[in-house]
Amino acid sequence: MRTVRFVALGDSLTEGVGDPAGDGWRGWAALLAGGLAAKEVEFTNLAVSGAQTRDVLERQTPVALELRPDIVAVVIGVNDTLRCTFDIHAVAERLDRVYAALTEQGATLLTACLPDPGAMWGLPGALARPLARRGRAVNAVVHALSERYGAVHLHASEGAWLTDREMWSADRLHPGERGHRQLAVRFHALLAPLGMATGTAPSPEPEFPPPTKKASLFWLATAGTAWVIRRCRDLLPQLLRLAVDEMRHRRRGTSARLDLSASAAVSAALAALQPPERPADAA
Repeated sequence: MRTVRFVALGDSLTEGVGDPAGDGWRGWAALLAGGLAAKEVEFTNLAVSGAQTRDVLERQTPVALELRPDIVAVVIGVNDTLRCTFDIHAVAERLDRVYAALTEQGATLLTACLPDPGAMWGLPGALARPLARRGRAVNAVVHALSERYGAVHLHASEGAWLTDREMWSADRLHPGERGHRQLAVRFHALLAPLGMATGTAPSPEPEFPPPTKKASLFWLATAGTAWVIRRCRDLLPQLLRLAVDEMRHRRRGTSARLDLSASAAVSAALAALQPPERPADAA
């Protein structure tokens, strides 16, 4: 049995933030790697905290292509929605190029739609709704492109696990160990019937005790505070403008226009993409 090459691309979620291991992070992708084959699995995690779709396209994908993976995970998009530069057309174009390049090499592509950060943080409606709209737009693009490229797609934006506090770390954005294990278990369940996960499925039960309340508060007061400050400098001014626009439309009873506009933008972004090339013998 030859070695299975598994490469993971993405941001802090795939890097493993929330699932500490020694001096670093482990995460769902590393947990899944252990269950892909009974023997050798060569796992490379290229994910970097804070990465956006541009980073995956320009920095991570070229390295992944050199590794020629059998299975490649691309889970990305939340950081794009948390930037003032958010552009669903750019997100769709980048993901299309990433998916195309990796699948053209014959790799099996793993993708996932992601939960809404605003809902996870419990933001007020006027702030949460614009973020939710962006999240739905990215998920719609990921859904469409996953189908286009035959990806193994995980619906991680829904389910009881989102409201289970034990699944999440102190920041309420990254899964804790139990949440990372849930992602690994669900991906394994999708791959096993395809004959692509022949090893033992990851255990859903944590290996380590959850962080103490004191440790969680310390994280929030140090790394968590720094993260919030960085995001506020970039996103908050625009998010406040979006919230004002949201409230104005609600007063006028025209909120549906915002949803229609977002849906139209997704449709236009997907329509602008070139259709994938078909093999000559399929013409």
